[in-house]
Amino acid sequence: MSVTGLSPNRFSIWLSAARPRTLPLALACIILGTGLAWAYGSFRWTVTLFCVLTAILLQILSNLANDYGDSLHGADHVERKGPKRAVQSGRVTPAAMRRAIVLIAALTILSGLLLLWFAFGRDAFSSTLLFVLLGGAAIGAAITYTAGRLPYGYAGLGDIAVLIFFGWVGVLGSYFVQTGRFDLALFLPATACGLLAVAVLNVNNIRDLDSDRVAGKYSIPVRLGLRHARVYHWLLLGLALLSATVYVWLNYTSPWQFLYLLVAPLLIRNGLAISRTDDLPTLNPWLKQMSLAALAFAILFSLGYGLAAVL
Repeated sequence: MSVTGLSPNRFSIWLSAARPRTLPLALACIILGTGLAWAYGSFRWTVTLFCVLTAILLQILSNLANDYGDSLHGADHVERKGPKRAVQSGRVTPAAMRRAIVLIAALTILSGLLLLWFAFGRDAFSSTLLFVLLGGAAIGAAITYTAGRLPYGYAGLGDIAVLIFFGWVGVLGSYFVQTGRFDLALFLPATACGLLAVAVLNVNNIRDLDSDRVAGKYSIPVRLGLRHARVYHWLLLGLALLSATVYVWLNYTSPWQFLYLLVAPLLIRNGLAISRTDDLPTLNPWLKQMSLAALAFAILFSLGYGLAAVL
């Protein structure tokens, strides 16, 4: 796949396959971890740049692999009412998608190695090795969500993977590469960030509930049914706010730390929309809204701690 050789039409096809609307979700955990590191006195632009780049590449890799895997395993069938995917629609061949996946995986590895170089240099072998292993796990999880012989997304394990990588690994990892420190209490805001990312996935899976059931993709909404999937969605939103609030309560110094509560009305609106919408394929705008709400939470939480530190 040569970017320079792409016509405008082909470029738009690949841009659509990369699903740029999902990128705010990938950035939320990086913003939260980096923002907390900044609030606690540690920040480096080069490390931040490669954190962001690596996260974006991982998200694009996951999206391309998801496009390929769902076409291969049948979730992107002709009766699916959600957005048409590149391979399923015939706009991109499976072979071309495989090449794109390999290319983005290679760029992700390169970006990740540069991140480790700027974060730890050549001497911090133990830290570098740990992040190499985590990076390998992240790349593997991005690819095997729907691709491969045993895609874990079809077994309903995508929610756990999202919590781990968009919450714990993303937040704690981006904090550690800035500070060189690990703080167990940060599991609370990291969990909040991860749960909001899971809520994004849940909206996506509720939207695709009927087609996923036909394809044998046993997502959480397929396993629970629509009614209980809606209850699950409220639990994700509520537990996210609770986790953040407990962390602030344990570390309270200023009212600014509650700035993240400004996102609560957005989460309530999303929960009400998911509860009240019966025409599930029309939930697409609420998928975008949930992704932006997760990003807003990360920005406001980080900003609140930054303001508390300087004011």
